[in-house]
Amino acid sequence: MGKHEIKEILFGYGHANIKASHRSTLEFTKDKNLTKNGDCIVAIGTDKALEDLSIDFKEKMRKPNAKLIVLIEADGISEQLTAAGSPELRLVHPKDIVIRRSDYISDRTLAVHADKASKDLTRKLVEKLQNPKQEVKITLIIRS
Repeated sequence: MGKHEIKEILFGYGHANIKASHRSTLEFTKDKNLTKNGDCIVAIGTDKALEDLSIDFKEKMRKPNAKLIVLIEADGISEQLTAAGSPELRLVHPKDIVIRRSDYISDRTLAVHADKASKDLTRKLVEKLQNPKQEVKITLIIRS
C-alpha cells in the first residue's frame, strides 16, 4: 500500500435474484434477502455497512479530492471501478453501501461520480454473483 492509501475489505455473498442492471447505482447490503426489485445490488449479507467503516476511512472519503477504487472479486473474476468522495457524505447507514454515478448523496451513499454502475459489470462476474453460495470480496481503497 502506498503512503496515502487506506483500505477496507468486506465480504458478502451472491444471490439468485442479483440482476445488476441499474444504470446509475451499485449497492452492497447486509440484508440476507433480495427481491427482484434490487436491481442495483451486487452482494448481500455483507459483513460491513457504512456505519462499520473506520473513522479514518470516513474522514478520507470526506476529503474534496478523495478518490475511491472499488474491487469486486468472485471466484477468480474481478472488476474495478472508481468513484469520488465528498465533504457532504454522512457514511452512517447500518445496512447499505451505495456507489452512485450521479452526485446524489443520502445516508446510504459511499461515493459519487462513479465510472460504472451495476449494469456496467461484466456479465461473467454477474453470473458468479447469482450463485447464493458464492463469496464476494469487496475491497475499498482510497488514494489521496
